[in-house]
Amino acid sequence: MPEIDRDLILRYAARNRVKFGKASPKPVLGKVMAEHPEYRSIVKEVIREVEKAVEKVNSMPMEEVLKLAPPEEEEGRKESSIPKLPPLEGAREGGVVTRFAPNPDFVLHLGSLRPLILSYEYAKMYRGRFYVRFEDTDPKTKPPREEFYRGIMEDIEWLGIRPDAYVYQSDRLELYYAVAKALLSSGEAYVCLCGRDEFKRYVSESRPCPHRGTPPEDNLELFEKMLTGAFGEGEAVLRIKTDLEHPNQSVRDWAAMRIIDTSKYPHPRKGSRYLVWPLYNFSCAIDDHYMGITHVLRGAEHRVNEEKQRYVFEAMGWEPPIYVHHGRVAIPEGILSKSKILRGIEEGVYTGIDDPRLATIAAFRRRGFRPEALYNTILKTGLSSSITTIDMSMLYSENRRLIDPVSNRYYGVREPIMVEAEITVDEAIVSLRKHPDHPERGSRKYVFRRGVHRLYLDREDRDRLGGGMVRLIGLGNFRVLNGFRLVMVSTSVEEARRLGIPFIHWVPEGGAIQARFIYPEGMVEGYAERYLLDEDVGSTIQLERLGYFKIESMEEGGVTVIFTHP
Repeated sequence: MPEIDRDLILRYAARNRVKFGKASPKPVLGKVMAEHPEYRSIVKEVIREVEKAVEKVNSMPMEEVLKLAPPEEEEGRKESSIPKLPPLEGAREGGVVTRFAPNPDFVLHLGSLRPLILSYEYAKMYRGRFYVRFEDTDPKTKPPREEFYRGIMEDIEWLGIRPDAYVYQSDRLELYYAVAKALLSSGEAYVCLCGRDEFKRYVSESRPCPHRGTPPEDNLELFEKMLTGAFGEGEAVLRIKTDLEHPNQSVRDWAAMRIIDTSKYPHPRKGSRYLVWPLYNFSCAIDDHYMGITHVLRGAEHRVNEEKQRYVFEAMGWEPPIYVHHGRVAIPEGILSKSKILRGIEEGVYTGIDDPRLATIAAFRRRGFRPEALYNTILKTGLSSSITTIDMSMLYSENRRLIDPVSNRYYGVREPIMVEAEITVDEAIVSLRKHPDHPERGSRKYVFRRGVHRLYLDREDRDRLGGGMVRLIGLGNFRVLNGFRLVMVSTSVEEARRLGIPFIHWVPEGGAIQARFIYPEGMVEGYAERYLLDEDVGSTIQLERLGYFKIESMEEGGVTVIFTHP
């Protein structure tokens, strides 16, 4: 008799809780049995150990669970044919520090993952450090929201990424002020009092504005007035001195800090305490220096930002990080525009950030995707500098590889058709395995006596009832009499294949439960097998001939499932 590896079971239970918030016995059992097929002879004992482990990890604090969870490589990433990432320029063991810098004005989506995953993987590759930095210094035009800070952290944790720290730029305002004063003192920056249109006119003509030559001591006094509220919004801006003949006008004396009336636009973490806020390129350059960032991996659209930030590094005498630019990720399916999604949620077009029509990480999680599938798919795109289109079929294939071994099989029918099937033998016993590769999980069994029985068929099989014959999978071959009346003529599956008749699934009236099928395009009512109630909420299943689904909720006598992918 094989000895049960209880430590392994506990680790898989911990990983299951990390992924889904609460561990469930069935997926843990699937993982264990897949790794130890010899346990089939003692499956009852293994089930008991799995149940104990699940109960234990569900009662533990999450920080303790994380210590038990196996590294991501054990969870399937090592099984993928992921190309090795190329070496980083100037990288040395233990000396690489990377960061991912989201704006918490929304959650992460599929397009966000390339810089996140590549930055994390390179930090791991060189045994360095990785930070997540919330760039939350625009409470007016890109206001951060508390729920999005939390949502981003949940997305990152779900992906299996463990940052060395989370950093909030809104906690670093005093640092930005100190650097601003240093640049004003050295004459590398100035306080501009021009109106926006007036300054644009100077820039377009490659001419300095009247305030560019203000002495440092006067600029420092003006900056103090900005800090104390002597100026209103738009009345004063801190600018970095650059090349006034730079071919890109946006680089010419770019704005580094501006005034925001936080009595009207309070910051979710700082309220109205501060009036002067840095713009992206100023705070980014300062934080990259003080956080010791050695390599910045980001989209090619940031090349102009790199040029702007170099002026700060040169003025302060700092060594800039090494910039690695990758191409933009294009998503053929799913809506990525933050403004469109938020507007759609407000108007009721979308149910929330996890609406299945969206390409947010929350939506993929809700639909039953495994984090490894998204992770592996992004890694396969590598560091290409060209625009990369994520082929959704590749993502589906990666996820299918992960969920198929743990997804039990059932039948479900949408917008069902009721038929009467006449059984012409004394007894027809149907035994359908819950998983073809795992007999230890049991079977769904039905017994039909001679006579007429009511069955539900799926809407897509309506056209197959126009005449001829059909095979009701597992039950037998039936002649179609009048569209809704079927008569058994044989039970041979070989005969059905030889005749080339359609194979269709079914749900017996007496063994059916109400089912709601959530698709990106909407919800469909129908039925599913009552055996589905044996599963846990959050489990992934395969509804044969329909695709993979995640069980979203269960009610007495009913279930709601959400479509994952074909």
